[in-house]
Amino acid sequence: MTGLFLIAQLAGRTVAIDSAQVESVVDIGTIVPVPRAGAQVRGLAALRSRVVTVIDPGAVLGEGVSVSDRAVIVVVDGHHYAVLVDALEDIAPFDIRPLASGVILDGVWSRVGCGTIELDGAPILAIDARALVPGALPVAA
Repeated sequence: MTGLFLIAQLAGRTVAIDSAQVESVVDIGTIVPVPRAGAQVRGLAALRSRVVTVIDPGAVLGEGVSVSDRAVIVVVDGHHYAVLVDALEDIAPFDIRPLASGVILDGVWSRVGCGTIELDGAPILAIDARALVPGALPVAA
């Protein structure tokens, strides 16, 4: 199945995010920490006269803390979340393939991975960005 995918760097890895999951791409300004929130929730930020919860995918995936101020906005259960990305590379149509039976993803990567695309002859993990939101149920791809 062909779809439009955003190619991004996330927690040190190149990933593909289905554009249907991305409401927008933004630069995040001031992030206000949330008391007692886990490391996955960097804090809250004002975005176009609304407050969004800023998610640190590095902390979610156990890959360290993200230092970027760029994010993709995803909506989960009617709430807007800003998922930090290290870099954005491209947006283009790709054919998504299911994960091969021999592919083993570690930790939370196994929950967010939903397939692969091929970019310049190399496989790239397609992820469900909504699954990075703490407490969100895995969403079928």
